[in-house]
Amino acid sequence: MKEDLIRFNKKQKFLVFDFETCSLNLASKNNKPWQLAYTAYEGDKIEHQEDIYIKWDDLPISAEAKRITKFNESKYRKKAIDPREVLSIFEKYLYNPSYIKVGHNILGFDIYMHNILRKCCGLESDYSYINESLDTLCIAKSIKKEIAIPKDRKDLALWQFKLTSVYDRKMKNSIKALCKEYDIEFDENKLHDALYDIKLNYEIFKKQIWQAEI
Repeated sequence: MKEDLIRFNKKQKFLVFDFETCSLNLASKNNKPWQLAYTAYEGDKIEHQEDIYIKWDDLPISAEAKRITKFNESKYRKKAIDPREVLSIFEKYLYNPSYIKVGHNILGFDIYMHNILRKCCGLESDYSYINESLDTLCIAKSIKKEIAIPKDRKDLALWQFKLTSVYDRKMKNSIKALCKEYDIEFDENKLHDALYDIKLNYEIFKKQIWQAEI
């Protein structure tokens, strides 16, 4: 039923999140996430928002990551808090099934960064929230490639994981590219700051749900 689509549920809750990290390695505990931003929404209403710096005594961030994210050492040292405290704050929303988790390339990157954070805190892996997740990069690919969304929502996570491997150099699906595509205003100098990126990502997502039958 069309009425069951997300676009018609004005009370639906969303958790939009993004990690900034030391590199692009998906498995190494040395690739520590050092910034986490998230916003919990009910429709367009912000319920809760955090921009958190994660404290590590040893932060082996690459020169390229520093350049791209405009990493500020003094700001980081001043604001960073204990990783376990970060998890206790964030996971209250992440593991709450009433929230649909939203992010750009979260199934190809951020879920693994969350897992590294857990591992660094001595905790077991827990990906139980994945079936409640929507990846705006995967949705963008499906729209441009005209790949139908599965009718059975139980297959949605697997469908998205398959799309993470779809690559076409002609497709421009970065947050910057999608903002241009959807006429969303943005400041290029602020891109790759986690809090700014999730704000733009939510605007992208709100456009996508009127194109994709989710």
